Amino acid sequence: MQHPIKNSATNAYAVIIVHILLWSMIVVAPYFFIDRERLFRWDLFIRSTPDTLGLLLVFYVNYFVLIKHFLFRGKTKEFIFYNVLLIIAAAALMHFGNDLIRLVSPEHVTRKGGRRFRPSPWLFIIRNLTTLITMVGLSVALKMTFRWFEVETERKELEKAKSEAELQNLKNQISPHFLLNTLNNIYALVEFNPSKAQQAVLDLSKLLRHILYDNNKPLVPLHQEVDFIKNYVDLMRIRLADNVNLHTQFSVNANSDTPIAPLIFISLIENAFKHGISGDQSSFIDISLTEKPDGKVEFVSRNSHYPKSDEDKSGSGIGLELVKKRLEMVYPNRYQWHSEIENNTYSTTLIIDTKDDQKRDETKLLDS
Repeated sequence: MQHPIKNSATNAYAVIIVHILLWSMIVVAPYFFIDRERLFRWDLFIRSTPDTLGLLLVFYVNYFVLIKHFLFRGKTKEFIFYNVLLIIAAAALMHFGNDLIRLVSPEHVTRKGGRRFRPSPWLFIIRNLTTLITMVGLSVALKMTFRWFEVETERKELEKAKSEAELQNLKNQISPHFLLNTLNNIYALVEFNPSKAQQAVLDLSKLLRHILYDNNKPLVPLHQEVDFIKNYVDLMRIRLADNVNLHTQFSVNANSDTPIAPLIFISLIENAFKHGISGDQSSFIDISLTEKPDGKVEFVSRNSHYPKSDEDKSGSGIGLELVKKRLEMVYPNRYQWHSEIENNTYSTTLIIDTKDDQKRDETKLLDS
């Protein structure tokens, strides 16, 4: 999540740059194109000082005061009233300021037919009023544009914070669900094989370490998640009967740092053990996890299908629902998940594209 102070500083610089560019185009740029023989007419620029001050006055009084205190608060009549007064004051400044400059610099007054020619004052008044009203509209447009960007940024930050809170809530739900199933398995072992139950408790302690310290991270290295899955499978293997054929294959580099969401596969594996084992019939569970060169991680689970009875409420499917929600939040449009039942065999394939996460990790390393 980006730092709010850094975001504020960036936004402030952006606002300053926009204002500089705006006034450069309005005030400075035209004087580069008035005289073809001279690059810039300083004399005309200085003579237009009253006009520039009038425009600045109307623009920034609106930008910093009137829009905020009246227009954004729904006080439209007050906003119009104070703008009328402001425009009259600015127009007077521009009119009398131009008269003063003409008085001080009479040589700049043009002649027509041997007489000094001065356009009608009404022409200047209409021009000034039109320009000042335009500046009010420009100030409102710019202020509302920046405000929209601020509101949009805040909305995105709130959505991101909400998504992170929801994701953490989902992860917190997965841990108790996973622990409940594991404790049920250990409880079953205590009855017929206490020594295996003791070993299961030790294995469970390893799993708890991963849940307590690693599950709080948004992403963990893939090799670390594979170690967790192996420990879980070893824990489940203890209680398996001879009629169950369990096979696992992990085609992952032993030190793979590919980032992956913690516990993202565990519910799928739990599902295989819950629904893939029969007490008196031949059963099998095949689990594979493969890291592709293109940054994709492929998880495949196949198992014999023995659905739970209506009386058995342990397999309510909450784990799979949580997996789907987490995938939508962590990997939107970056995963493929397909499950099917065919010939009494349940299979599920989950492919996650981790390229974006790897790029972010590389960027963080470069920044540090």
